[in-house]
Amino acid sequence: MNAKISAGLLVTALLVTGCGGGGGGGGQSASATPKVGLITKTETNPFFVKMKEGAQKSAQANGMELMTAAGKFDGDNASQITAIENMVAAGVKGILITPSDTKAIVPAVKKARDAGVLVIALDTPTDPQDATDALFATDNLKAGELIGQYAKAAMAGKPAKIATLDLAPGITVGQLRHDGFLKGYGIAEGDPSIVCSQDTRGDQAKGQTAMENCLQKAPDINLVYTINEPAALGAYTALKAKGREKDVLIVSVDGGCTGTKAVKSGEIAATSQQYPLKMAEDGVKAVSEFAKTGKKASGYTDTGVTLITDKSVSGVEAKDTAFGLANCWG
Repeated sequence: MNAKISAGLLVTALLVTGCGGGGGGGGQSASATPKVGLITKTETNPFFVKMKEGAQKSAQANGMELMTAAGKFDGDNASQITAIENMVAAGVKGILITPSDTKAIVPAVKKARDAGVLVIALDTPTDPQDATDALFATDNLKAGELIGQYAKAAMAGKPAKIATLDLAPGITVGQLRHDGFLKGYGIAEGDPSIVCSQDTRGDQAKGQTAMENCLQKAPDINLVYTINEPAALGAYTALKAKGREKDVLIVSVDGGCTGTKAVKSGEIAATSQQYPLKMAEDGVKAVSEFAKTGKKASGYTDTGVTLITDKSVSGVEAKDTAFGLANCWG
């Protein structure tokens, strides 16, 4: 995998399905074409595939060369550090990164910024957030809050036995979504209605195992919050095996095409949809502007979130799955 990552840093990325053509620059020499780097948590997650697609599209539109790299797994900080170092050495004007370890990546980000490289976090803020020049991301607290509000209304006063299937310690996006869900539902951490919490790393198989563990601990669970839709589908599989899929409400975050289809089929009750293609497109535009004018992007840009469900509830604004499928990714 490391060799694959290194190789990917030496050429314009042409790895995204549906993106044809060569890298930016046309007839210009490679040295005359400004470079922008994209570093994602993994290569295979549809969220990051769509992010690459957005970056490639924007790089071609703005006459830039796109370099890409990714971790071997969600949480692989070492590969991301190596990618930053290689991209800086290659002379990129800016780096877009979805940090796997939001604290441990900060020293490498600082070195890149000290070298004059614009660094923009996509989707996941670093810790602290101002370790990067800018953040282009979903408001993950709001994404969690929306599904928390939905779940509260959908439960209609029924006492909740809640399982939270979370991401992993030390990743801000996971903590923000979790905290948002609790806020939207109107409970605090440690509330007795939370009967089980397990980490899944956003993986479907781990989500299934986590749900199996929770059902052993608390068989009467009736509400499941999941960090993303793969974890939600894993939970659904575990619930179905126990004959519980009809009487447990599952809510999630992401809005990928597979997840949105699961909302349409009723496997997931609702999800908060985010827009990775827009994050990457806007990030590349910001690096292009910096390369041309020296003006740096700064602060936080909210790239939007929409609650998707076909079972709307009073007081919570939502769009149906027709909208969700027209705007999904992966």
